[in-house]
Amino acid sequence: MRGLLVVNPKATTTSPRVTDVLIHALADELDLDVTVTNHRGHGFTLGAQARVQGLDVVITLGGDGVINEVVNGMLIDGPGPEVPMLATVPGGSGNVFARSLGLPNDPVEATGQLLDALRERRFRTIGLGTVAGLENIYAINPQPIRWFMANAGVGLDAEIISAMERQRVFGETATPARYLRTALHSFFLRTDRKHPALTLHRAGADPVAGVFMAVVQNTSPWTYFGTWPIDPCPQASFETGLDVFALRAMRVAAALRATRRMVMSSRAGSSRKAMVVWHDQSRFTITTARPAPIQIDGEAGGQVTEVTFASVSNALRALV
Repeated sequence: MRGLLVVNPKATTTSPRVTDVLIHALADELDLDVTVTNHRGHGFTLGAQARVQGLDVVITLGGDGVINEVVNGMLIDGPGPEVPMLATVPGGSGNVFARSLGLPNDPVEATGQLLDALRERRFRTIGLGTVAGLENIYAINPQPIRWFMANAGVGLDAEIISAMERQRVFGETATPARYLRTALHSFFLRTDRKHPALTLHRAGADPVAGVFMAVVQNTSPWTYFGTWPIDPCPQASFETGLDVFALRAMRVAAALRATRRMVMSSRAGSSRKAMVVWHDQSRFTITTARPAPIQIDGEAGGQVTEVTFASVSNALRALV
């Protein structure tokens, strides 16, 4: 089998020594090329080239951001039998996609599981999400749609991720404690908690206005706080459509109820006035009264005024 290993040199939980071990282990099973990403958008180019070259598998070493780039490259012309299989070795701070597939969070253990999957040709065909309306944001690789594997969001969670990315530019590490401090700072001091900007639209239903933030899940959980899963939509999965969790109240009491639901992965604190939950959605649109931030698979994506989300079943083969 012919394969490509895409390494993110900024991966936060691996080291050059671990990377060398993984490369040698994978090279024993594959005719393997290795490329280190060196700029934003590089993973997209590598994924597109892997499809053109007819490679059997593309392996990523890094977090959800590099996976997103590579998959968008592989799916530039949509799903099909010529799309390589995807394997991912977790190396980021969250690794939501890899952990949702059931891979160990330790890169060495995950590589061992992937080697077994390669030998047995064991894979899982999964559904993905798409976002339309981002052409003016991703100028490096403008596309009609942007694919996402794990989650996306408009509003407060995107504000928090943008703030985290600004801190990482100055060398700060994305630890759970730093994420919590950033989230509290954004909630109490930065975000507008009085004037909701979002409206949700879906076919056959009245629009849902007065929304402050919307989380879109393609799988469960939404994210992790260290080892603890944070999961407002525990029914979300790669085999169903998209799930949506939207907040319509940003008072402290309402936020605490929503947090309880996320931490307990339950329906705790549900209230039609305070929150909206949709399960297994094939398509919906979010419009905004003013430009609002968006995040896709944990990466900040700029400001949007209208985006349409859709679910695509059987979009990708992932080694597990």
